[in-house]
Amino acid sequence: MRSRSAKPPVPMISRISLYVIAVALIAAHFLRVGNMVAVALCLAAPLLFLVRRRWSLLILQWLAYMAAAIWLATAWQIVDMRLAFGEPWLRAALILIAVAGVSMLAGGLLRSYSLQLRYRD
Repeated sequence: MRSRSAKPPVPMISRISLYVIAVALIAAHFLRVGNMVAVALCLAAPLLFLVRRRWSLLILQWLAYMAAAIWLATAWQIVDMRLAFGEPWLRAALILIAVAGVSMLAGGLLRSYSLQLRYRD
């Protein structure tokens, strides 16, 4: 029997779904700037879940962390531009930081013990 203080584990479908959401967000970012190659690569990335090897899981994690870095760099650029023009910047920064957090969470959730067991060499 499970104790009341123990948290239930996050189901695998939730982990993968959050990752797909994070991928869709970064693909939309690349679509907005017109980088169709990056859009295609982002949308193809979740197919690596079908490869049951440790390296595929590591690549997926790395991609999620890189997406977070891209979001933070974009937030920095937007804040810098808006400050230069004297426009409000806080809401844009908070939104982009939250999206970066979603990407970080998506990558972090791929480090679970159940996924590590499933994706071992």
